[in-house]
Amino acid sequence: MSPDLVSETPPHSLHAPNALNAPLSPLSPLTPDAPHAPLSSNALRTVVRELAEQPEQWIHLVRLSTDERWYQRLVAEDDHEVWLISWLPGQSTGFHDHGGSRGAFAVALGELEELSLGGPDQGLLIRRVPAGTARAFGPEYVHDVRNTASGPAVTLHAYSPPLSSMAHYDLRAGGLVRTSEEGPEQW
Repeated sequence: MSPDLVSETPPHSLHAPNALNAPLSPLSPLTPDAPHAPLSSNALRTVVRELAEQPEQWIHLVRLSTDERWYQRLVAEDDHEVWLISWLPGQSTGFHDHGGSRGAFAVALGELEELSLGGPDQGLLIRRVPAGTARAFGPEYVHDVRNTASGPAVTLHAYSPPLSSMAHYDLRAGGLVRTSEEGPEQW
């Protein structure tokens, strides 16, 4: 298991054109002017797991897009953010990092598959991530998340600190090769 992985069984390059910064505030508000240390991977897993168990907070927002994964930011705080993402069969992120942020995601509906490199002795790891599963990861984690099932999926993702960039990678015989980077202006 990768040393950056902090879960028992994690989005993602966001390319849909309709990302919104519309906080729902399912989490308690922060005190103004207080220092904002990043949340731990385990705390982020708790955030997405609890929100996934409250579909009344977000189900009415979900949209399906045949062009790309659809997403919307639900929470934007100084120390973390939460995104809602829908996936149709065949949609994927490609290999990517999270710009040094810790993260977690929970599959609320459907099922996804996650690919990651497990080190020289393990090679490519492929994990099934069914509904009810929450994954958490450290700031150096690189993965590819995809919907290989026959139906749609809905996930909740949390990052701390909020994403500032994401690098994309190609998987080649020698390992991962960085190909591009994007920032918030592209989400």
